[in-house]
Amino acid sequence: MKKINTLLFILFSVFCYSQRKYSKEFSFINDNDLYISFYQDRYYTNGMFFTYRYLGKTSNPSIEKKIVEIKLGHKMYTPYKAIVESPEQHDRPFAGYLYGSFGFNKFYNNNSSFKTSVEIGVIGPNSFAKELQDFIHDIYGFKRAVGWKYQIHNAFALNVNAAYSKNLTEESTLYDITWTNEGNLGTVFTNFSTGFYGRVGLKPLQKMANSIAFNSNLNDQDSKYNNEIESFLYVKPMISYIVYDATIQGSFLNTTSPITYTVLPLVFSTELGIRFTSNRFNLGYTIHYHTKKLKSLQVPGGNFYGSIQLNYQFN
Repeated sequence: MKKINTLLFILFSVFCYSQRKYSKEFSFINDNDLYISFYQDRYYTNGMFFTYRYLGKTSNPSIEKKIVEIKLGHKMYTPYKAIVESPEQHDRPFAGYLYGSFGFNKFYNNNSSFKTSVEIGVIGPNSFAKELQDFIHDIYGFKRAVGWKYQIHNAFALNVNAAYSKNLTEESTLYDITWTNEGNLGTVFTNFSTGFYGRVGLKPLQKMANSIAFNSNLNDQDSKYNNEIESFLYVKPMISYIVYDATIQGSFLNTTSPITYTVLPLVFSTELGIRFTSNRFNLGYTIHYHTKKLKSLQVPGGNFYGSIQLNYQFN
């Protein structure tokens, strides 16, 4: 009898776990070149993103799921060494970007998605990038940077962003490829990108409308999906056409920045990472690479940085 009760308990526990449904989540992502090297501290040197997502309501029969996203983000940029002093050696401007965003991500029955968002914030000293970097350097015992007095000057930030993705291998459960496109238009970034998101599953892959790969694994009691266990490797090569980057060129709303550069229009980038779930959490680690973004003889042909991600789901 004890063995039967134990077996029933295990089966019940497995059943409950497999039927888990969480409709909300908090997400934290931190980009930093320290995640690939203890010696590199350059260019896009730190990014922090706090996001709250929840499952929205939709009456459109062609939409499987709508997810609402609220984000607070911060990006920090420095020359090849954050502690470089002489402005003549600044091969990239010091710059900070602080913003909040609100957006929707809609997932359709044909295994595609369309995401839109609006960002409002500020670039320049009012982003507190200098203060944040001083805090981070104090934690790790690094020397404080002194070049922030030459950073991109204050300007209002307003950006509108859109992304469209379409799965190209709908029948596969061990691998898939998604065509992905992104566009940004505004006072900070104006660019357009296209590329592919390829996954190789360590467990059977979930559909686009219910996967941590697309931040879509949120469900309530009316959903036909559950929050399933996932584990996969992924690669995301992209090519971008850069029209405007205020963190490099300075803002057209404030043309007094002391050090600016001209952008290179074509940039290739790729991501290589792993994502997996653990109960209410899903986690990830990513290595990012991109080619040179500005016209400066000192800047190398490519740059790397790393990312860590932690999401927590709840009702």
